[in-house]
Amino acid sequence: MSAQSQAPDEFAEAETSILRQPAPVWAVAFACVVAFMGLGLVDPILPAISAQLHASKAQTELLFTSYMLVTGCMMVFTGFISTRIGPKYTLLIGLLFITGFSFFAGRSASVGQIVGFRGGWGVGNAMFIATALSVIVSSARGSAASAVILYEAALGLGMSVGPLLGGTLGSHSWRYPFYGVATLMAIGFIAVLLFLRGVPKPTHRASILAPFQALRHLSLLTLGLTALFYNFGFFTLLGYAPYPLHMSAHGIGYTFFGWGVLLAITSVFIAPKLAEKFGVLHTMYGILALFAADLLVMGLGIHSQITLVICIIVAGAFLGVNNTLITTAVMQAAPVERPTASAAYSFVRFVGGAVAPWLAGKLSDAVGPAMPFYVGCIGVLVALGILFLGRNVLRHVNSSSH
Repeated sequence: MSAQSQAPDEFAEAETSILRQPAPVWAVAFACVVAFMGLGLVDPILPAISAQLHASKAQTELLFTSYMLVTGCMMVFTGFISTRIGPKYTLLIGLLFITGFSFFAGRSASVGQIVGFRGGWGVGNAMFIATALSVIVSSARGSAASAVILYEAALGLGMSVGPLLGGTLGSHSWRYPFYGVATLMAIGFIAVLLFLRGVPKPTHRASILAPFQALRHLSLLTLGLTALFYNFGFFTLLGYAPYPLHMSAHGIGYTFFGWGVLLAITSVFIAPKLAEKFGVLHTMYGILALFAADLLVMGLGIHSQITLVICIIVAGAFLGVNNTLITTAVMQAAPVERPTASAAYSFVRFVGGAVAPWLAGKLSDAVGPAMPFYVGCIGVLVALGILFLGRNVLRHVNSSSH
């Protein structure tokens, strides 16, 4: 039986089992919603931070770069830490880091201070995100696909509500969204503390070297490199697009709210159906091509606000599908433990992709406002090429049953 013909079983099961989950899974999923709010919450205030703290676009984009770089590097250590102190305490420590550093970011007097605190935020983010995904996958009822869809739904919900809340709070002061993140993280901390029970400490202690050893598997390395170049498009859209919009914090917030809503809907409802019909890899080929075309149109229509708004919102549909499918593929790509696979994949995509937001700011100032979108488009096409070249080592991701 071909890989494509077996794909429907995995995703059909996912659709029927996603809502029948135990309390610990819902507790972590709620904390995920709150955690991903933190990423989108900052988006509407980037132009305000640039203006009020007298910083260039490239300097302000370092908020994303420091966050991603530290997150990626720390991913290597998450398995080592969580297998020694247990998933629950790893999640709680991660949430404490995010709460504290987001509060301090709101107290900052310069962009440099915010960049530094965002790095500390990245430490907590790495501990939380890698562990949360593995807890949901290991604790959820049903298949790995249903667990990943639940995780991506939390991601989408958080990233859709985040910009809306950030735009509302940011219209009063750029500091308020950071305080909002700190408050929401504290709520997430309480939810995990009270409701996450029955998740045992792993019997096997992971090595720090395990993620690097996992990258010897060409399937996992291929997905990591695909995500690295895909991130050039993703973070150009997320981190740079607020600048050429020339909108208020409210306007940016509403635009990215629409983007996040489509991301959430497609990640949960559309991605499984497309994978069922066309297979995981073929769906990803098409989605990456469409996202690259979307970025190209943004570059060509850089001076049309309505074009940019439509393209940003439509991109949410492409990103929702791709995020779900690539995360599902990572969980099935290599014969290694899921936390190790997640750490290895995240290390490659975050550390490599960290340069994308900073580069977008530099290109905008040095060449022109459209250039970041053209470079993002090229990055996504490179991701598509890597995925296609690695198709033979990824044939099994459609037929794995977890």
